[in-house]
Amino acid sequence: MIYILVFTILLLLIAGPRLWIRHVLKKYGDPMPSLPGTGGELADHLIKRFQLEGVKVEKTESGNDHYSPSEKRVRLSPEFYEGRSLTAVAVAAHEVGHAIQYHRRETITHLRDRYTPMAMRIQQMGTVILIASPLVLAIVHIPQLALLTVLAGVIAMLASALMQLIILPMEWDASFNKAMPILFQGEYLSRHHQPAVKKILTAAALTYFAGALVEVFQLWRWLAILKGIFR
Repeated sequence: MIYILVFTILLLLIAGPRLWIRHVLKKYGDPMPSLPGTGGELADHLIKRFQLEGVKVEKTESGNDHYSPSEKRVRLSPEFYEGRSLTAVAVAAHEVGHAIQYHRRETITHLRDRYTPMAMRIQQMGTVILIASPLVLAIVHIPQLALLTVLAGVIAMLASALMQLIILPMEWDASFNKAMPILFQGEYLSRHHQPAVKKILTAAALTYFAGALVEVFQLWRWLAILKGIFR
């Protein structure tokens, strides 16, 4: 019983942030005809307002909202690009916030440039190592060496998750030092929307954090599989 309880608590801690993010984005995603434009139109307007030369707005697949500094593209999900909702305009402002960070060459942008590609490479390496560990055991028949291989894979996966957390300050800046002032000081939204928009921008900032927790859960699944192999 205690193991089921511990597992449930850990699962909630790991999956909870992502579920909360989805809940918030959906909750405030209902159309608001009173808004003067869509998320895509707001993003395009802000790009012109802040004179972000070369930056364009594009639609992307759902759930893949991001700013690509190498291509200078603000990419929004169809529901945000075409949507006229609080979620749509807040997410659009958040992603334009990243474009502003890079346009101004803020020091904080080095976090993503340095650690995100490295985290992806380390995650891929960790996955390969974990997949290879049963093969190592089958070839050398030395359990200790195979376990060392598993340990190396675990360390790589944890390092990857940690690196995703390192860029959290950059996400927070895009939400609360860029998007929030833009939306309310610029009077794009009424003050009574501020509590809801704060939740949306918090959700947008925590997306990478939630992704890092999911990586930890995937690591847990790997360990469960390998435990059965090494018995």
